[in-house]
Amino acid sequence: MKRIKSFEVDHNTLQIGMYISRVDDDIVTYDLRMVKPNGGVYLDSAGMHTVEHLMATFLRNSEFEKNIIYFGPMGCRTGNYLLLAGDYESKDIVPLMIEMFEFIRDYKDEVPGASARDCGNYLDMNLPMANYLAKKYLTEVLDHISDERLIYPE
Repeated sequence: MKRIKSFEVDHNTLQIGMYISRVDDDIVTYDLRMVKPNGGVYLDSAGMHTVEHLMATFLRNSEFEKNIIYFGPMGCRTGNYLLLAGDYESKDIVPLMIEMFEFIRDYKDEVPGASARDCGNYLDMNLPMANYLAKKYLTEVLDHISDERLIYPE
């Protein structure tokens, strides 16, 4: 069986960043790596879940709404995947990612979809942690992103 591209990346050297994981026809999969892989600190379930609700809400209300295929957390709890329809490089969506993470950093209202009716695990939410994670990603990655944080290392 073929190994997928993201398993070919050396996770011991991969840094936090925003990488293109794969391209399938006109679908681009972005690796939004929020913590260092195998670094001993991982995204907690409630914070990550809240980030997912806020990102999904933001993206589906953004100028890219028709291009959004999927957004969701990585099983290893080091980041999230974003799938977009279109021919975009990582640098093309940096402004969108900055706007989205600023939205999450500053969000103080009720988390969208955080009810038993709307979510299968609605009690697993932590808005202050989501605010913190967004601020950290903005500060450590997006506010000064460079090519080495946009392209998987060889």
